[in-house]
Amino acid sequence: MLCCSRPLFMIAVAAFLAAPAYLLPASAFAQAKPAAGLETAIFAGGCFWCMEPPYDDLPGVVSTTSGYIGGHTKNPSYQQVSSGSTGHTEAVQVVFDPTKVSYQKLLEVFWRNIDPTTPNAQFCDHGSQYRSGIFYLNEEQHRLAVASREHVERTKPFRAPIVTEITRASTFYPAEDYHQDYYRKNPLRYKLYRTGCGRDNRLEQLWGKSAKGGG
Repeated sequence: MLCCSRPLFMIAVAAFLAAPAYLLPASAFAQAKPAAGLETAIFAGGCFWCMEPPYDDLPGVVSTTSGYIGGHTKNPSYQQVSSGSTGHTEAVQVVFDPTKVSYQKLLEVFWRNIDPTTPNAQFCDHGSQYRSGIFYLNEEQHRLAVASREHVERTKPFRAPIVTEITRASTFYPAEDYHQDYYRKNPLRYKLYRTGCGRDNRLEQLWGKSAKGGG
C-alpha cells in the first residue's frame, strides 16, 4: 500500500513499496496525551511520511505521530482514508516543549515543507485526503496560524495564492503502526517515494534555499 495516490510512475514500483497485508483500524493504536508542560500541534501537508522528518529534526519537538483528521468517519483505516471517501486528510500530530520551541516556529517549518498553492493535492498525490491544512487546538493557535498565513501571503516568492486551510481540530486518529516513523523503518522505500513524487524539487522551486527537505 502506498502513501500516495498511485500515479503511473509509482504503479511501476508498487510491489516494492507494498505495505504489510494486515490493516488494523487506526483506533487500534493508542493516542497518548502529552505530558504536563507539553503542547500539541497538528499539520497536514500531503503524505504524512514526509511531514514527520522536519519536525523530528527540530529541537524541542518530543514526538510526531502520523494520522488522519478532518473527516466524518469514526476510526478510519488507511484504506478508507486513501479512497477519499471519509473526508479525512493525512496529518502529523506534533508534541512539543513550548519552553524550547514555539508554535510560531512550528508554523514556519510547516510552510517551508508544503506546496500551499494546490487545493486537494500535494506534489504527486491528489485528492482531498492530501489537502494541506493547519488544525488549531485553541484560540491562540488560531490567531498565530492566521497571522502566519497572512505573513506568507505578503512575503511569498511566488505569485499563486495560498489555499491552505486553517480549521479547528476535530478528532485526530493515529495511523496504523507501519506508517509511524516510516522514513526510519524503510529509508530506501521512503527516499524512492519522496524523490519520485517530486517533493523536494517543487519545494525548492517554491521556496528556494529556505525549503526544508526531510529525510
